[in-house]
Amino acid sequence: MPIAIINGPNLNLLGRREPHIYGSETLDDTLAELGLQFPGNAFSFFQSNSEGEIIDILQKEGYMEECTGIVLNPGAYAHYSIAIADAIRAIPVPVVEVHISNIHSREEFRHTTVTGAAADAVITGCGRLGYRLAVEYLLSLQKQR
Repeated sequence: MPIAIINGPNLNLLGRREPHIYGSETLDDTLAELGLQFPGNAFSFFQSNSEGEIIDILQKEGYMEECTGIVLNPGAYAHYSIAIADAIRAIPVPVVEVHISNIHSREEFRHTTVTGAAADAVITGCGRLGYRLAVEYLLSLQKQR
């Protein structure tokens, strides 16, 4: 059963954007690693800098009967997008929010995540490992069902 990996604004610039915070790996590197770490599991990948497109894909993936869950890195939208938070609450599949950096050790406005409050779990500050941890969590939930 597929797991959707949805990434928000500026994550297309990973590997070039503030490598001292986000590392030198690209988003494609991270997604390829997931495929190697979880062979036999299907993934769908999506990245957008647009809030509306992220909401559309959350709704689409969230209502697919065969979807195991969603790993969402909403980027800066985490801190203020009530619309994305509402979309998370509206879908029946579990959502794990991931942040590469530790949002609690950064600027004060990053300490609050309105989208995280709607998610089933939040992983922050584990670097790219956060994506793997999120997938492991979703797979463990699937086994419990």
